[in-house]
Amino acid sequence: MSTQTVTTAENPLPSMDRQHMTTALSEPLESTNPYENALHQLDIAARYLELDPGLHEILKHPERELTVHFPVKMDDGSIRIFTGYRVQHNLARGPSKGGIRFSPKTDLDEVRALAMWMTWKCAIVNIPFGGAKGGVVCDPKTLSIGELERLTRRYTSEISIVIGPDTDIPAPDMGTNAQIMAWVMDTYSMSCGRTVPAVVTGKPVSVGGSEGRNDATGRGIVVMAREALREYGRQLQGATVAIQGFGNVGSAAAKIFHQMGAKVVAVSDALGGIYNPNGLDIPALQECANRDGTLTTHTGGEKIGGKELLELEVDVLVPAAVENQITTENAGRIRAKIIVEGANGPTTPAADRILHQRGIFLVPDVLANAGGVVVSYFEWVQDLQFFFWQEEEVNAKMEAIMERAYRDVRSMARREDVDMRLAAYLIGVRRVADATTTRGIYP
Repeated sequence: MSTQTVTTAENPLPSMDRQHMTTALSEPLESTNPYENALHQLDIAARYLELDPGLHEILKHPERELTVHFPVKMDDGSIRIFTGYRVQHNLARGPSKGGIRFSPKTDLDEVRALAMWMTWKCAIVNIPFGGAKGGVVCDPKTLSIGELERLTRRYTSEISIVIGPDTDIPAPDMGTNAQIMAWVMDTYSMSCGRTVPAVVTGKPVSVGGSEGRNDATGRGIVVMAREALREYGRQLQGATVAIQGFGNVGSAAAKIFHQMGAKVVAVSDALGGIYNPNGLDIPALQECANRDGTLTTHTGGEKIGGKELLELEVDVLVPAAVENQITTENAGRIRAKIIVEGANGPTTPAADRILHQRGIFLVPDVLANAGGVVVSYFEWVQDLQFFFWQEEEVNAKMEAIMERAYRDVRSMARREDVDMRLAAYLIGVRRVADATTTRGIYP
């Protein structure tokens, strides 16, 4: 297997004729299976990079997949069996890193895709992690606090054979939060006989969490929107924004957009959305969502569906809900100038092609929502050193890394005349491929 070299201005991509390039993009995939989409994205990057076929094959497959079925005692005394997963995609650049998702719709293919995307994401922002992901098939909204704690602790016990501060570090994701991460940390620590804060990130500050972590993904999205708007000679202040999804990521992004002077005109959650062309009162919306469990009861605008929100004419659209929201069915009706992907995999590869042809500027998920893993990296470092930073320092360091990554991806996109997603993949996949070939195949 030949050794690859890092792509820079001095080390451009291998030469490839235009016919080969066109072929690489001529068969966009329309699939709702996130793992199929992730593999298709990798295939395109591998063709551009002219990866050795054996190396391409390595990167297609997760290194480890753990499936567990575990019992939980419910409040009524009954026993329920839950299914959970932990997938480690690649460890070539360091220990694996990735969230834990509690969702009734998660499955092994979704977790595989999320783990692969985490590998590229960490490489694109150049932090020393590989990608991993975990999930439990459950609806956390239907569980009591006691049931949720018992489920979390039992799941942690089951996956403790593969996680650890030097091997695989979980974090929050859809359906999980800082409290759940505290339970993960405590459960793992009890099995070790000592406190191990670095086993998980996204914890409360009181037990080793980092200042700035809660808003990190949302803040990174705002930074990416600001950089993208500059492409159009625009400032963030006064720009119109629509956000699909009002969970941890979407609500934080909405808050920070609002604080920085952007006009958030539409937001939505799983039950629906609200639209006001004059701008929404984001603090009031957050209060409403916290009080009622949904923002649809807010009276500060007209009701709108989550799918309808995607088609509003705005400067910046942030799909921050779930996968497969922009497809061939609605890509032709998207009217936003800029899309900044807050969720993982919200756009199918076939829809990507349509958006690119229509001139819509898209900042892909593997770059746009990387602020969370960047600050998770900071939290891990702080936990290992037992030395903690102020929030201003955390935010400044994260923004510097995100801005640098944006410049790297934008430069690649211009140089190779490709869209931002492919440019990001060319950087991320090449860095992982370089680490894999440099380390070699053992034995």
